[in-house]
Amino acid sequence: MKLKTKDGGWNPYFAGALVGILAIISVYATTEILGKTNYIGASTTFVRAVGYLEGAVAQERVGANEYFMKTKIKVDWQFMLIIGIFVGSLISSLTDRSFKIEKVPPMWEARFGSSLGRRAAGAFLGGIVAMIGARMADGCPSGHGLSGMMQLSVSSFVALVLFFGAGIVFAHLIYVRRQS
Repeated sequence: MKLKTKDGGWNPYFAGALVGILAIISVYATTEILGKTNYIGASTTFVRAVGYLEGAVAQERVGANEYFMKTKIKVDWQFMLIIGIFVGSLISSLTDRSFKIEKVPPMWEARFGSSLGRRAAGAFLGGIVAMIGARMADGCPSGHGLSGMMQLSVSSFVALVLFFGAGIVFAHLIYVRRQS
């Protein structure tokens, strides 16, 4: 198996195998170290990060929030995993020389123009929709896809099919131009 693709990027099968190994190691390590099984996922960590940041300016509000009464806000291994995803992707793009700073991605610019404000608003609204969906599905695509599929969870198979199906439909609606 080649580690790089023709354009110099990472081979997706190799990267997928590494993520699978990481998932297995995380389950083993957390079970052995923490005494309870934890699976890879991201959406809960983002909710905790918002609570952590909000706690810096409105501690009493966070303390009165029902979710945060049950779930302690902490910087744990999953929080560090999210930071590691960012740092790892940065290192990966630097090593294969694909890193570039873009005001607006070319695909977005071709469809909606070069407005940074429009792109920021679209990204912000998309993030809100994605987080609401992840909370409703009791997990994000990474959690269902990596951890749920690893456990052969039927609900994760269904959730993942719906995540991808909705993604395909909305990408088609947003990016495919209609012929007049």
